[in-house]
Amino acid sequence: MNAKILKALNAQIQREGFSSQLYLAMASWADVNGLEGTASFLYKQSDEERMHMLKLVHFINERDGKVVIPAIDKVDGDYKNILDLCEKLLKHERTLTEDIAQLVHLCLEEKDYTTHNFMQWYVNEQLEEEAQARTILDKVKLVGTDKGGLYLLDNDLGAGKISTRYSTDNSANA
Repeated sequence: MNAKILKALNAQIQREGFSSQLYLAMASWADVNGLEGTASFLYKQSDEERMHMLKLVHFINERDGKVVIPAIDKVDGDYKNILDLCEKLLKHERTLTEDIAQLVHLCLEEKDYTTHNFMQWYVNEQLEEEAQARTILDKVKLVGTDKGGLYLLDNDLGAGKISTRYSTDNSANA
């Protein structure tokens, strides 16, 4: 496996692990602040990010590369309110999108078309995740300080009713 690509993939493993921990911290904050639906959504997102990390681990192993399991940086789990949490969520997803784009660009520069092809799954996943984070933030802004609206939004998040036109599991929005 190309050394530059391997280094970049291992760095992405760290980012996915950090993302999992970040979502876990967000879920815990939501849980203790009475937002059970939001917590449920974020716990699932934490698990999903871990699966993204494992997908990279398996790919590297299958390509006879050496996986480096990194230490994960401490996550700041303090949020002023749900708006603050959702703004940080979207900012994080935008950062991940840029990280994936840089990795895909490196694959093209290094002419590693196999890894480039593999990374297309992450490109599509980030499109969906960033759109979802933006949709959630838009709804939180729409609700504002209305506690009834927040209650309904929290229920919708817990029931998995927040989707975007990019959601792969909701063909009605396609």
